[in-house]
Amino acid sequence: MNETTAGLTDAAWTGTEVPMGDFEANPLAISVANLRKRYPDFLLKDVSFSLPQGYVMGLVGPNGAGKTTIIKLIMNLIRPDGGRIELFGLDHRAHEEEVKRRIGFVYDVPPFYGDVSLRDTKRAIAPFYPAWNETLFNELVGQFELPIKKKVKTLSKGMRTKFALALALSHDADLLVLDEPTTGLDPVFRRELLHGLSGILQDQAKSILFSTHITTDLERIADFVTFIRDGEVILSASREELLDTWGVVRGDEAALAAIDPATRHGSRRHAHGADVLTSDAAAARAACGDSVVVDPASLEDIVVLLEGRKKEEHA
Repeated sequence: MNETTAGLTDAAWTGTEVPMGDFEANPLAISVANLRKRYPDFLLKDVSFSLPQGYVMGLVGPNGAGKTTIIKLIMNLIRPDGGRIELFGLDHRAHEEEVKRRIGFVYDVPPFYGDVSLRDTKRAIAPFYPAWNETLFNELVGQFELPIKKKVKTLSKGMRTKFALALALSHDADLLVLDEPTTGLDPVFRRELLHGLSGILQDQAKSILFSTHITTDLERIADFVTFIRDGEVILSASREELLDTWGVVRGDEAALAAIDPATRHGSRRHAHGADVLTSDAAAARAACGDSVVVDPASLEDIVVLLEGRKKEEHA
């Protein structure tokens, strides 16, 4: 064991029910139930979550956790070994053509032909979407400073992502599925992109599934957060619930022992004591008294300390 993970015992929490609150009146853009996919060295294990229309879900987890596998399954790029996926209330395979016309998809490595220009790539893709908006596409080309006459292979990864975003945003999609869209983008454009995604949601029918390992991106736009680790959903909840009830309790180990084990979900030791992630900050404050400091848990705190729990279990 090392100093960051030794000595503290935390309760496992694998609940996947999202407290819907005001969201429950909205129909679902995405419903995933008991999804399974097996590879020789990886298993996606009974993943379940849902996203109401008009909201953003951040799908977060370390590399290799299963985020891209989930997105490939939602897009029917690979076949599941079990479970069910519905998009807009429709089976995603039985109604594939109908639902895909309503989705804007940005893959982590946009699969464009390198020897084709951006303009000709757009010309090949646009006819598949009856709601294609050429005016909007041209506006995005200018905003993203895309060299429309150049071949795809001349672009950097960030510029390819910008091009993929321009295509995804130009056909009035009801759902945007974004797999690590900010990877490779400079900080200024990342901020502009997130601001633009927030603008899309002014139309309350629009939804976004946003896969990322950059928690600061989620802090800005996510309404829901689903944390994936080793092919399992460890946490799925509204951001409102996380900000209102979760906290990081800081103090010495003797004081932290008073926290209800059922609410402890990760810990980290350091030279001055330890930090404990709790799903009930008010109860922890009452149990520990003035001997500890209780801070609101940021999404970064939650992700880091949940990962710390895994390292502790291995130790």
